[in-house]
Amino acid sequence: MKKLIFLLAGFILVSVLFIGGFRSTAFAQEAEKISSLELLGKAIFFDTDLSVNGAQSCATCHAPEVGWTGPDSQVNLGTVVYQGALPNHFGNRKPPASGYAGDSPVLFFDEGAGEWVGGMFWDGRATGEILGDPLAEQAQGPFLNPLEQAIPNAQVLCIRIKQADYAGLFKEVWGDRSLDCAKDSAGVYERIGRSVAAYERSAEVNPFSSKFDIFWDNAVMAGKDVSKIKFSGGGGMGSGMGPGGGGIADPNRWQNFRNLGLAAFNDPSRANCASCHSIEPGSAGYPLFTSFTYDNVGMPKNPDNPFYTMPEVWNPDGADFVDYGLGGFLKGAGYPEVVYQQELGKMKVPSLRNVDLHASEDFVKAYGHNGYFKSLEDIILFYSWRGLTP
Repeated sequence: MKKLIFLLAGFILVSVLFIGGFRSTAFAQEAEKISSLELLGKAIFFDTDLSVNGAQSCATCHAPEVGWTGPDSQVNLGTVVYQGALPNHFGNRKPPASGYAGDSPVLFFDEGAGEWVGGMFWDGRATGEILGDPLAEQAQGPFLNPLEQAIPNAQVLCIRIKQADYAGLFKEVWGDRSLDCAKDSAGVYERIGRSVAAYERSAEVNPFSSKFDIFWDNAVMAGKDVSKIKFSGGGGMGSGMGPGGGGIADPNRWQNFRNLGLAAFNDPSRANCASCHSIEPGSAGYPLFTSFTYDNVGMPKNPDNPFYTMPEVWNPDGADFVDYGLGGFLKGAGYPEVVYQQELGKMKVPSLRNVDLHASEDFVKAYGHNGYFKSLEDIILFYSWRGLTP
């Protein structure tokens, strides 16, 4: 068991997180290019003035240096849930990573697989049905959420944008009449969401520059199928491929033990991580390590979650609060019991991209929708133990 966990951690730690310096200079220069729309989205993303008191931006909870999730090691180690712009205002979940999220489709029920797919947020409530883009709808949410950036309404948000030093860029991108706060605050709100989503889809946020991506490129060029690397055999490159497999000869770039971790990751008879954290390529040609589906994995309750002590107006259940995830959203959205009942407790399968990107060696990241686990090894152990224990 310990060996399996070590192998999986070795594969995930080094291969899936962002690592600079492995792409060619030409690729790096291309990745640095950013369109006007993406630049506008970036300005909005990092603007703390787009909160009720100027205390919080999107990046406060989704910071690039830690893989676009929570950047405060002490918060991750303790309460996990990040305080909103207003003191003592807390939501109920860990910030999901905002990078590598743009492929998630509009929420739908896959009749063949019998499962919900797509949407954004842990519970899928940013369905994408309104704007046709779940990522843009998710980007809108925190600005007006009283437990997050707490702007009172879209018109006030529009005024803040109009006062920003990038207001000219906004009009350049969306047109001279695109910031009419009196008559078209809803339209401005939509443009804000789409701008942030454009940045979140940019090469700056999604560089595909890990060691795994180099490995993937070489495998593709060699006509090899990375998904076939399993302990149980199969086609493709097989489970015994050494450091030189797929055209990679430098052991510092892709070592054999990572192949063993990948074999366990893929193999249904071993860890079978790929059944949810799919290794199928996304729109950019690289795996996103998620199926965009929802699962209830039996995550333990996190007693340090500050939402349990939030006032009744926010949490009427107090310490008895149960996070029903997708099922809770579907119930609140008016779906019949026969639909939502079987989805209770399910959370969206996160991407494993940047899953262990740290700001420093002693930085703590939290794992799971409530951040119960404090290391990658611990959550892998949980999954492994859970699979062996009834």
